[in-house]
Amino acid sequence: MLRTHTCGELSAKHVAQQATLCGWIERVRDLGQSSFIVIRDRYGKTQAVLPPQASASLRETVKQLKLEYVVRATGTVALRPAGQENPNMPTGEIELHLESLEILNDCQTLPFLPSSPDAPSEERRLQYRYLDLRREPMQRAIMLRSQITKKIRDYFERNGFIDIETPILGRSTPEGARDYLVPSRVHPGQFYALPQSPQIYKQLMMIAGYDRYVQIARCFRDEDLRADRQPEFTQLDMEMSFVDENDIMGMIDGLMQHLAREILGLELTLPLPRMSYDEALRRFGHDAPDLRFGMEIIDLTDWAKTTDFRVFRGAADAGQFVRALNVKGAAEEFSRKRIDELTTFVQEDFNAKGLAWMKVDAEGWSGPIAKNFSEAQLQALKQRVAGERGDVILFVADSYETSCRTLHGLRRRLGAELKLYDPREMNFSWVVRFPMFARDEEENRWSAMHHPFTAPLDEDLSKLESDPASVRAKAYDLVLNGFEVGGGTIRIHDNQTQQRVFSLLGMSPEEAEHRFGFLLGALRFGAPPHGGIALGVDRLVMLFAGLDNIRDCITFPKTTKAQDLMTDAPNVVDDKQLRELGLQLRRSAGTE
Repeated sequence: MLRTHTCGELSAKHVAQQATLCGWIERVRDLGQSSFIVIRDRYGKTQAVLPPQASASLRETVKQLKLEYVVRATGTVALRPAGQENPNMPTGEIELHLESLEILNDCQTLPFLPSSPDAPSEERRLQYRYLDLRREPMQRAIMLRSQITKKIRDYFERNGFIDIETPILGRSTPEGARDYLVPSRVHPGQFYALPQSPQIYKQLMMIAGYDRYVQIARCFRDEDLRADRQPEFTQLDMEMSFVDENDIMGMIDGLMQHLAREILGLELTLPLPRMSYDEALRRFGHDAPDLRFGMEIIDLTDWAKTTDFRVFRGAADAGQFVRALNVKGAAEEFSRKRIDELTTFVQEDFNAKGLAWMKVDAEGWSGPIAKNFSEAQLQALKQRVAGERGDVILFVADSYETSCRTLHGLRRRLGAELKLYDPREMNFSWVVRFPMFARDEEENRWSAMHHPFTAPLDEDLSKLESDPASVRAKAYDLVLNGFEVGGGTIRIHDNQTQQRVFSLLGMSPEEAEHRFGFLLGALRFGAPPHGGIALGVDRLVMLFAGLDNIRDCITFPKTTKAQDLMTDAPNVVDDKQLRELGLQLRRSAGTE
């Protein structure tokens, strides 16, 4: 090998030994008779010193050095002079006294310096991702990702799981997001689909008798993106046979405890807390609540009905809801301008009608709507919201769905702005008992809340046709710091129930057979009770790393427009390739 040690390896125990390092030049300081050179690789940094007695040829080589040159340096390890140690570097107690230096490659003018503490724009980072990946924060995130995936595999191996790969080229079963389609050259006019998840394949593995399946799988969804989504992403997929919901959640509880202990040095208490979907919406307005701080939603609809304030009373009498947040001790920080900003925020981002407010002060209540209530009504309100001097009460009067979205968004924003939690805290919880179905009003039909293979709760099975809105699913989501990091269900394992669900979703037996015939056929041949879960590896790494953008823990991510700025993908292909696939492009209107 070209090197004997890495740039993060040398210490006092190597003093007087000869060592050869390879890496990139991060810094050069020429002090006349001596020069100091910092060499960097992914393991760390080492300071090399050009001593006064160095040869003329070695001095000439050092003069040629520029930042990010790739070099091979050989010398003797020595302790730094007393008082010149660098406690901020793991190798800061030693230095390498150079005896030879070879420039392995030069470096042209850079669009940005990987060693700079200031990150360039994200567009520039993605365009030159290979340089961005030299930056220390990126290297930490990518190495953390490697650690996490190894710990995951170790955990499941110890628990008797079999790591199984499933196909990338499969059949399109468009029941969720749009598929990425791949045309077949051998079968003109026919297409494969890239998997949105290995869902059906892992169910088939259960039917095949492999009762503990696990896979770190690549998945693809052609959907609109945001900071925590990518068109191609990585899932931890797990499936088990002869289990119920508690078995699946218990297995993942153990995994989270293992990762928190091994990666972060934190000890989680098991079982992780659980709450129902209905409770999560009632208390926090969202099915992925951030439990690192309080500020729970307070329902004041019944109180509003006792008042004559038209905005509140009118909403309550019309079957809508009046709900509020108590922002404890924030009265001095909440100027009229800031409240106006929050009002604009809820109107533009959540289509709320508005935001009402009052403050608790020394004289009682203040604010533009305080005069609309009697002393008794204000006293009752104070008890309901646990109001104390200095509190700000924010009200929303709207539909239940809009009030949930609005107050969740407000709560999330204020939690961050007011620093109501320790960003290093890791708060896990489960949300369970989701609705089985959601109503698609535009198409006037039911759709599956999770996917059409989800089993209903046993006690709700009889209501499948008579009252589908009340049917709850054997479904469970894992939440970390207000982000859904995974979701799973117990699957339908008998053909009859699966057909009933397909029918409710508006899928005829013929259509079901056409789209899922292979699965329905398998369910007729001794399918065991089974269930599983998928965890988003990218999002999990993002949260463990303390990042707020999922692209910062993926080596070569796409933009929010699903573009790869480095390789300029997607891009056009040759006409010959299209002809081989039997495809012809049709130009859109307005294009030349």
